[in-house]
Amino acid sequence: MASSPNEIEVSSWEELQHVLFRDTWDGRIGRFRSPFVYRGVRSRAYTLSTSLQRLGGPYHELENHLLRNFRKYANDTAIPDQASVWDWLAVAQHHGLPTRLLDWTYSPYVALHFATDDLDAYHQDGVIWALNYVKAAEYMPERLREALRAEGSNVFTPELLQPVCRNLRELADMQPEQPFLLFLEPPSLDARIIHQYALFALMSTPQAGLDSWLEEHPELFFRIILPARLKWETRDKLDQANITERVLFPGLGGLSRWLHRHYSPAHRGNLRLDGLDLPG
Repeated sequence: MASSPNEIEVSSWEELQHVLFRDTWDGRIGRFRSPFVYRGVRSRAYTLSTSLQRLGGPYHELENHLLRNFRKYANDTAIPDQASVWDWLAVAQHHGLPTRLLDWTYSPYVALHFATDDLDAYHQDGVIWALNYVKAAEYMPERLREALRAEGSNVFTPELLQPVCRNLRELADMQPEQPFLLFLEPPSLDARIIHQYALFALMSTPQAGLDSWLEEHPELFFRIILPARLKWETRDKLDQANITERVLFPGLGGLSRWLHRHYSPAHRGNLRLDGLDLPG
């Protein structure tokens, strides 16, 4: 049942599959090629705020200090001396530094994993955001659009972005009167980046909120509401499809997280107290 033009609340696993892959047929090539990227969150109360914005206070004044000191003390990384600020931002985000980057994925199932990975949030509806990154590129300054056209791409890599925009200040100055969104594919830092089919959303200024920007461009996105009562069924079927922490977070940590969740009882903690109608 749709509660707004951009919000769809699904009522079954079957409906979820249909909505996850809506509008992905590309008639030009006769193939299914999605123009969307996805982000899954555990609660519909979550916003699209960045870790930098969540610092609070004058966070926009801290961005350069955070990144400068990260580069200064990150002596044990394999990042080359000639690495761009875009490489460093990706590394910093990957390792938990507050940045203006926001994690997205090309895979709707990876997004669905992150909407259902926290058992303590199973009393809350989850959300999967779908954002049309192909159309979103049309709102960038012409210089950036031309760089993508010349490359035959819809998203940037650090190598592609660096020649046309050297740093965050230049990015903001390209279109100071109107913030814009671009997507940045990170370098393959480790298997986690690869397995999660990951990329980053990046607003042109640290203060610009992606939520607010999307409200001005409602044609670019939709949100799928995953009701709390469907989370267990969804989670179990994702596990059967091998969309798990063991795969998405390669290593002993991911293996342990998967086993801990996989062997946790369905009726535990706040789940029992809330009396959810869990699938049998």
